[in-house]
Amino acid sequence: MRKYELSKMINGQIETSGPVSFSSSNRRQFLAAAGIGLAYTAVSSRAAAEPASVLKVKDVVEHFLSRSPWLTRGQTVDRVIIGDPEKVVGRCMVTWMPSFHALRTMVEQGYDFLICHEPTFWDHWDKRPTDPAGLEKLEFIKKHDIVIVRNHDCWDRFPEIGIPSAWGQFLGLGKPAKIHDAFYHRYDIQPTSLEEFAGRMAARCGKIGEPMVQVTGNGKTRVSRIGIGTGCICDISVFREMGCDCSVVTDDGSTYWSVIQHAKDTGHPVIRVHHGVSEEPGMVTLTDYINANIPGLRAVHLPHGCTFRLVGPG
Repeated sequence: MRKYELSKMINGQIETSGPVSFSSSNRRQFLAAAGIGLAYTAVSSRAAAEPASVLKVKDVVEHFLSRSPWLTRGQTVDRVIIGDPEKVVGRCMVTWMPSFHALRTMVEQGYDFLICHEPTFWDHWDKRPTDPAGLEKLEFIKKHDIVIVRNHDCWDRFPEIGIPSAWGQFLGLGKPAKIHDAFYHRYDIQPTSLEEFAGRMAARCGKIGEPMVQVTGNGKTRVSRIGIGTGCICDISVFREMGCDCSVVTDDGSTYWSVIQHAKDTGHPVIRVHHGVSEEPGMVTLTDYINANIPGLRAVHLPHGCTFRLVGPG
């Protein structure tokens, strides 16, 4: 099976062409190559076959809230961030970050609404902006009647195919040996050197825009109990308590001067990647989940990729 090259769809390569739609075959190829299982298509195969009734934005929000018993309604960011919850919908774009690029692409391609994982107005609770840049973005959203739904707290904890699980599967780590508080996963692998494992990670991450990963620790150190986290939830001390001998963290969830330096001083290897790269696989599984389980709604994934480019001497 040909490996699906998601790297062709990272931000810099689709600026002028709009969102890239995974065909059913291409999506399966990517998931298979990444090691992301398709078991979730059986979660509600009957639902996917049921005739679609009139579907509104609020129905999509309710679908996820009703399947997330860990959430407290009214105390979650998972809601309609802006726009009309009564809008009748049939097509949506799924993307990690509702950037201006994503919003413009959505308008150009005529999608009914957008489902995102991260905030629209650069604040976790999406408080209405008062700064010029925020007001400009708000004006654009209102001008084009854009509806934005956030799916964060649900998909962060969703079993087997949510953000942490999709990341582990994308890295080819199989099933977790231990899970702590839904977010922290430990994967037991065949002993290998830190350098070898980091290289394998870089090969996979390169397909979604990050061809190199940051590593601290002796490259010859043997590792076999890998702790992975995503976003801001990747506390190295928790991984160590879980018995991990290597921690995979993100830039938004770790700091060099404290936790990473502490790990280095105490001989604990750390691999660091970009926040968005660690959560891109979860956006793929979210897109496929919607297509398999919400009748009448067609979702298309707009990749975000890595926010940064690596630039060397010219």
